[in-house]
Amino acid sequence: MMDNKQTKSGYVAIIGRPNVGKSTLMNRIIGQKIAITSNKPQTTRNRIQTVYTDERGQIIFLDTPGINQAKNKLGEYMLDAALGSIGDADCIMWLVEPSTFIGKGEQYILEERKKSPLPVILVMNKIDSVEKDDLLGFIDAYRKVFDFAEIVPISAKEGDNVDVLVEQLFKYLPYGPLYYDEDTLTDQQMKQIVAEIIREKALRCLNDEVPHGIAVVIDQYHERVKRTQMGDGISYEQPIVDIEATIICEKDSHKGIVIGKGGSMLKKIGSTARKDIEQLTETKVNLKLWVKVRKEWRDNDNWLKSLGYQKER
Repeated sequence: MMDNKQTKSGYVAIIGRPNVGKSTLMNRIIGQKIAITSNKPQTTRNRIQTVYTDERGQIIFLDTPGINQAKNKLGEYMLDAALGSIGDADCIMWLVEPSTFIGKGEQYILEERKKSPLPVILVMNKIDSVEKDDLLGFIDAYRKVFDFAEIVPISAKEGDNVDVLVEQLFKYLPYGPLYYDEDTLTDQQMKQIVAEIIREKALRCLNDEVPHGIAVVIDQYHERVKRTQMGDGISYEQPIVDIEATIICEKDSHKGIVIGKGGSMLKKIGSTARKDIEQLTETKVNLKLWVKVRKEWRDNDNWLKSLGYQKER
C-alpha cells in the first residue's frame, strides 16, 4: 500500500502538432502499445487516457490528437478533443521536433498556453535525427518565446532521456492517492484498442493509396473457450477471441484498394492486426474483416457520433 503523503498523482496533457511522436512517447513510457502510430499525421483521433504507476506515484496521460487546422467536422472534433484535455490537466507536456523554425502550428499552441497558468514542459523529441552540436540552438529558439517550466530533449523511438522526462513530470504533480489500481494501463475498452490497431495496420499497409478517410467499427467481440479432445480421456482448453470488424471508407474506389486484388490487401491488414491483438490479449484471435463505403462520413454528424466522435465542450 502506497502512502498518500509520499506519492504523487495527477494528469498530464500531451499536446503538439501532428506526427511529432506523442503516441510513440506514451507507448514507450507505459511499456505497452496502447496508442497507434504511423508516419501519417493525425493518426490519433480520440483522447487516449493511459496510466503510468511506480513507487513515486501515478501519472495519467491524456494523449490528444495533433493540434492542426480543422478541414472537416472530424477535424473539428479532433481539435476540440486536444484543447479540451488541457483543462483536465495538472501539467502540460508539449512535444516539438528539433528545429529553430517555429511555425504557425507552434505559434497557435504558444498563444493558447499563454492563457493558462499550468506549467508547461517542452519535450524536444527525435533528437536521434539531429547532430548534438545543433541541439542547443534548437532549444534556445524555444526558450526565447516562452517561459517553460522545463525543457527536456528526448528520443521516444530510442528511449533516450525518457526516464529523465518522467522524473520531471512527477516534480510538477500534486501529492495524493492513486486514481487507478496499480496494474491499470488505460481506461480504454479492449474494443477501442482493437479498432485502433486495425486502423493502424490499414494505414501502414495502404501507404499513400488511400487518404485518411477510413475508420474501423468492431461489430463483434466475443470471448470463448475451445475444448480439444486428445484421446485417453485427456482434453485441453484454449481461450479464443472472435472479432468481426468493418473498415469504413469514403469512396467506392477506396473500397477496391482496401480489399486488393483477390482480397490480398484485406488479408494483409487482417494478418498483421491479428498478431498485435494476440500479443495484447495473450489469446488466440479469430479476426474477420469487411469493408463498407460511407460517403463523406467525416462531415456527417450522425456517422461521427456513431463512431464515437463527440465533442466534450
